[in-house]
Amino acid sequence: MTLIVLEALGALLLLVLIVWWTMFSGRKKGEPPSQQYRSDSEDPKK
Repeated sequence: MTLIVLEALGALLLLVLIVWWTMFSGRKKGEPPSQQYRSDSEDPKK
């Protein structure tokens, strides 16, 4: 029984580490703005 609990905790720890890695291993300044956001912020009617 103890072995099953240890394996489950190990799998949970691995899952948490994978999620942590994918969330915080991106670019330092975030993603560059996409073309859609830039075109929305620049109003051509003005």
